[in-house]
Amino acid sequence: MAELYVEVVEEEQRLARGPSQRQYWDRKTFSSFAEQQRAVARSSTLYVGNLSFFTSESQIYELFSRVGYVKRVIMGLDRFKKTPCGFCFVEYSVHSEAEACAQFLSETKLDNRVMRCEMDGGFREGRQFGRGLSGGQVRDDRRSKDDYDAGRGGYGRGDDATADGHHFRRSAHVKRPRGKSVAMDEPPASRQRRPESSREENKEEENPRFRHREDDADRDDEVAEDKQDMEAVEKIKETIEA
Repeated sequence: MAELYVEVVEEEQRLARGPSQRQYWDRKTFSSFAEQQRAVARSSTLYVGNLSFFTSESQIYELFSRVGYVKRVIMGLDRFKKTPCGFCFVEYSVHSEAEACAQFLSETKLDNRVMRCEMDGGFREGRQFGRGLSGGQVRDDRRSKDDYDAGRGGYGRGDDATADGHHFRRSAHVKRPRGKSVAMDEPPASRQRRPESSREENKEEENPRFRHREDDADRDDEVAEDKQDMEAVEKIKETIEA
């Protein structure tokens, strides 16, 4: 009973305060705050914020139709994933119905979340996408990493979103150990020249002209050895015949 009394008191205080319209200027849509206010004065569109990512379009229709005829609901989408990201636009047929909705449904709960309903200057194509660096709303980018919100994607991104979007750190330069220092007059290791002898040996191995010379020398040695063997055989024959 006490809890019910507290809820009744809170509702009376909310109605006494009236809708809490923020002094927000959408610079990407309106050239000045005065222009935005003129558009709001004749608009029949509501901005609904602080929704759960899991709140469906049919739930929005069902709730907001209790105030007046809803022409259209435009769900806010993640700019990259194209999935709901916690806000929407509700278009009524007349301005008075939108004002009544901002008066009576703002700060009420949907999916256990307190909604924020505000008069809007009118929907334009492109406004349905989140403007945060991560693709969703800016408020979720700014939420602390330790702040867990199950209805809005879990933990916040903290400074990661800003770092991913604007700041690029250069990789740290690896310092050369003192013992590995290279003298100024010594060429880098990758450009050091090999000894001339090894280069010439490799050149002789790679050049077919040098390989032919080696083959010819081997053949000459074999012919000389055969000639010596034949001379030795002749001497033996002469000795036997004598």
